Amino acid sequence: MNKPRIVVMAGSRRREGLSRRVAAACARALEAAGAEVERVELADYPAPLYDGDLEAASGLPEAIVRLQRVLHASDGVLVVNPEYNGSLTPLLKNTLDWCSRPNPADPERSGGKVYAGRAAAVVGSSPGALGGMRVLFHVRDVLGYLGMQVIPQQLAVGKAGEAVGADGRLDDAAQQGMLEGLAAALVDTARRMRG
Repeated sequence: MNKPRIVVMAGSRRREGLSRRVAAACARALEAAGAEVERVELADYPAPLYDGDLEAASGLPEAIVRLQRVLHASDGVLVVNPEYNGSLTPLLKNTLDWCSRPNPADPERSGGKVYAGRAAAVVGSSPGALGGMRVLFHVRDVLGYLGMQVIPQQLAVGKAGEAVGADGRLDDAAQQGMLEGLAAALVDTARRMRG
């Protein structure tokens, strides 16, 4: 059976963003669990703040059309998000909103079809001790509203600046074990949903 294709994205595009480091550890765990992983850097898919009038006048940004195709080709998504004032980043929300819009030139690979029937998992990251725990619920809700099957397993990585070791794994053995369990569950769910 072919490996399920999982997109891993961080909700930050800062060059030294902690969520990007944690996303790399997540990608490694997913590969070990049997997934084909595609890392998505949101900096590669720039889009203006969503505006219905702008969409009506200009259509979807070219970068969003490209990202819709990446998401449509996937079996699942893992999102690593820092916590901004207790919630998800504006960058992630804006990207998800744009990708939810239909593209009349490509209706089969746009709009709700890029999310529906796919598995999803959420991970939080923070320089603080709580690891972005509060953001997990917000991201879960948004992904669920978009039609994704969000698995119950989740992880909040605190002190994320020190959490990832030189070997690309989480230094804390318990957290690494939780990440491996999350990765296995996401791969299994994506595989079962694909049929």
